[in-house]
Amino acid sequence: MAASDRKNIRRLAAALLTGVSLCVLGVSATVVHAQSLVPAPADDAKLLLRANELIYNQDAQQVTASGGVQMYYNRYRMVAQRVQYDQKTGRVMATGNIELVEPGGNRVYADALDVTDDFGEGFINALRVETTDNTRLAAESAERQPGDLMILNNSVYTACLPCTRTPGKAPLWQVKAERVVRNGQTHTIRLENAQFELFGLPIGRLPFAIEVPDETVERKSGLLFPQFSASDNLGFGVTVPYYHVFSPSMDATLSPTYYSNQGLLLQGEIRNKFESGDHTFRFAGIHQQNPDAFDLGSSDAQAENRFMAASKGEFQINPRWTFGWDVMVQSDNNFSRTYDLTGVKADTFTNDVYLTGLGTRNYFDLHAYYFNVQDDASLNTLEQQQAIVYPSLDYSYYAPEPILGGEFSITANLTNLSRREDDWYTEGTTDRFPGLEGSYSRFTAETEWKRTFNTFNGLLLTPILAARADGLRHTASNVPGGIYLGDLESEGSDGRYMVTAGLEARYPILMTYGESSHIIEPIAQIFVRPDEQMAGGLPNEDAQSFVFDATTLFERDKFSGFDRIEGGTRANVGIRYTGLFANGIGVRSIFGQSYHLGGQNSFATEDLVHAGANSGLETDVSDYVAMAAVDLPQGFTVGVNTRFDEKTFAVKRTDASLSYTMPRLQGTLVYTQVDPQPEYGSDEATDVLKHSMRFRINENWAIAGTATWDLADKEIIKRGIGISYADECTIFTLAYTDKPSDTAANDWTVSARLSFRTLGDINIGSNTADYDQDYQYQ
Repeated sequence: MAASDRKNIRRLAAALLTGVSLCVLGVSATVVHAQSLVPAPADDAKLLLRANELIYNQDAQQVTASGGVQMYYNRYRMVAQRVQYDQKTGRVMATGNIELVEPGGNRVYADALDVTDDFGEGFINALRVETTDNTRLAAESAERQPGDLMILNNSVYTACLPCTRTPGKAPLWQVKAERVVRNGQTHTIRLENAQFELFGLPIGRLPFAIEVPDETVERKSGLLFPQFSASDNLGFGVTVPYYHVFSPSMDATLSPTYYSNQGLLLQGEIRNKFESGDHTFRFAGIHQQNPDAFDLGSSDAQAENRFMAASKGEFQINPRWTFGWDVMVQSDNNFSRTYDLTGVKADTFTNDVYLTGLGTRNYFDLHAYYFNVQDDASLNTLEQQQAIVYPSLDYSYYAPEPILGGEFSITANLTNLSRREDDWYTEGTTDRFPGLEGSYSRFTAETEWKRTFNTFNGLLLTPILAARADGLRHTASNVPGGIYLGDLESEGSDGRYMVTAGLEARYPILMTYGESSHIIEPIAQIFVRPDEQMAGGLPNEDAQSFVFDATTLFERDKFSGFDRIEGGTRANVGIRYTGLFANGIGVRSIFGQSYHLGGQNSFATEDLVHAGANSGLETDVSDYVAMAAVDLPQGFTVGVNTRFDEKTFAVKRTDASLSYTMPRLQGTLVYTQVDPQPEYGSDEATDVLKHSMRFRINENWAIAGTATWDLADKEIIKRGIGISYADECTIFTLAYTDKPSDTAANDWTVSARLSFRTLGDINIGSNTADYDQDYQYQ
């Protein structure tokens, strides 16, 4: 074959394959789905052509391939019954069951194609497109016109898979349009006489044409899908968001919401993107039309004009250092929570300004905090009782090389805070003082060295040496309300120290039986140190939360923070077991006890919050602690963490959980039981059960529920139920939540979400997250 013939055939392939793809670019753009541009052919691109007959008419300047034509060029594959290229007119025509597979995997089907070899004009008959993400589009005809225009006539688009049982059945949803015009110059798509169909029935028709950006436009200003909500005190709400693009690095969303009971809420969000980070500014405001709908005397009922402003930013100074903030101010103490404002609706919003640094062997974490407590109290007392922290600094360092063969580390903490009002209350038989009015500062530096020796018979010995020093200053010297049984140091500056010498012995024993393996490990520790200085005589800000259980049995210092230090000589003894059976069952457990051997027992010393009271460590011989967990191959996991009285073996505290995952059913059950702790301010037992469950009815439908019971008071704290549907193109969720014992302004909420893949979401409320199915669109 002459070189000129091969050139014409190659031009035929390029015109046909690439021309069809360019036509289809306009088609897929109607679904606002990004397509890559037609790839440029490589210099050595090969043409593979197979046909029953190939004719080159030199006089007519036509190349014709017929009979099972198969073509491969520039990573495009195509089959057709007949293909003809007319060099005089510059047109390429293909007929008969045309199928084109693009490099990205999209498939294009047509009955007939007529396109110019410069791709400026063309016509496709009976077009059908199937993309790799399972979206489908069909049109009676598609026409490419000069001026970079693509016109589709009588087109149908859906992201739903066709029904295999009933091929002719309409998909769950589809969008129809009599005419779709894609303008490549303005990068817009115009839909004329479009309608949305659900289950084959039209549910909405647009009497006017709409214009949307094409696939080349990443962001475009315009209205977004409306959102809806319903609650008892706000009424029915309708939100119509408007999205606006200011620049490639800045955009905003304005979301006015009209509530039938309270009027117009205006909220917005402005986002900025920088080379080193990003910033978001949020604002909201409303003039309440009906404040009397809220509980009488609450902050919601007393406020008419309400507003909020919030700022959040984070910036990478360099790969190791990060600076950021998350702050909010509002007109009253419950506005953001009542109106469920995005990003600021938590019961306690933590204002935070921070600087963090992470190295290979060290860590720096600096924070300043202010806590917005959101409740419906008319006075903002709870917020004024919270500490204003400026700042809190944590630093840790691990030596890169062993020192005397062991690991050496340094830990430091700086805390500086103040409080505007005393935080104290009487409960049961005790007065508790979580915080006192005034200021408090403390700097702590601690070093630790430890090294593990493996003796000849497998006994592991780890000597531990630690030293700590504290510098403190406080102005809180007056205890309000009641009588503090401890000796509070007078205001001023103080110092204290602690040195510790310890030894840990572990003797792991490995036993194997066939495919089963078991490790039994007796553990014993002893720590020798002086008494805690000024025990209970200083404010306790960060060591108030204290639980003695199996997870803290072998801690050198069992206090949760730096304000208290464990002193005196103490021994911890226990045994740890890990087993894996041949049938796939795994077991983990710990059992042990702690002994106060000498000096002052820090857990028996009064402090402002009774941190060690009723902990099980306040006596010389502690309560027994035990933990056990079982993993079953059927998908069940059971865990129990328990503390027993050291004399009577009566259960003092239980934390139990059960989780299960089966093909149709999954959930968790958590039970917490704590005996009355009158010295700790709790004269009643804590008995709480929480359950969450999801049951998959079939492939698409599921029902989920959650409930929390206070068994001691015999009341429901929270409950909710939701039903959801999910398939490859649609997600629907309907949920109801209720908090009978909560003091929130809205006791119950109804939420719904309807999501159409590639089109968008319609939301009613915002509490469907716990009930949505974890369905991944394919």
